[in-house]
Amino acid sequence: MEILCVGNELLIGKISNTNAQWMAKRATALGVIVKRITVVSDDVLEIANAINEVLHRKSRFLVITGGLGPTFDDKTLAGMAQALNCKMKVNRKALALVKEKYEALVNAGRLEKVELTPYRVKMATLPEGTQPLSNPVGTAPGVMMTSGEALLIALPGVPSEMEAIFEGSVVPLLKKKAGKVAFLETSVYVDNIMESSLAPLIDKTMRNCPQVYIKSHPKGEERKPHIELHFSTTAKDSRIAKNRLEQAIAQLSELMEKNGGKIGLQKIEAIG
Repeated sequence: MEILCVGNELLIGKISNTNAQWMAKRATALGVIVKRITVVSDDVLEIANAINEVLHRKSRFLVITGGLGPTFDDKTLAGMAQALNCKMKVNRKALALVKEKYEALVNAGRLEKVELTPYRVKMATLPEGTQPLSNPVGTAPGVMMTSGEALLIALPGVPSEMEAIFEGSVVPLLKKKAGKVAFLETSVYVDNIMESSLAPLIDKTMRNCPQVYIKSHPKGEERKPHIELHFSTTAKDSRIAKNRLEQAIAQLSELMEKNGGKIGLQKIEAIG
């Protein structure tokens, strides 16, 4: 799986890319491996090139966030159309979804009447051959389409909207892709040993436990090292996954104690 985030605001540092973090964590919890996260500007050519690169890498699943709204800089769908060499066209189902949202606003007394302005119709103008996905939180629908064996899904950039469509429409697809798997993780905190001294110990443990991934995250200072070691694994059964983590932790703990390290353990957690 790959994630493509669209928005100048991400590239200039105006906002943090919380959408990518949320989706990566959610996908990983389902047993899906996220291979790459890309950020591009609100530019049709940049978006199209990024999508074509994903397809060239033979990725089977791409989730795009941002750029589905009514404003001039919402260009994600135009980029999709250019990448896949198809035309943009008003989608009747998408238009009905957009209209339904504005009717709800009228009924709630927040609008006087339903008026499908060009800016509102823009949110229902999709690349030909795409399927709109209902947005339970906002107005702009998500979009799903296929290209060969690749499945492309575009979601709004507003986090609450992205998360709602992801849970309702994307998670079932990821579960089907991943099958029944368990992702478990835990952290060991190490004191009094430098990361450079830990590196060969981690390498040895990972060679002995090849299905466990161990990543070091320094938290303290070099003169007073305090390091988080994050352990994770994916297995068909949570019991197997837990046993793998416990074995890796035991091996690394023994090696660290011989080198003067002091450890502390967090609870092993299943995510999802």
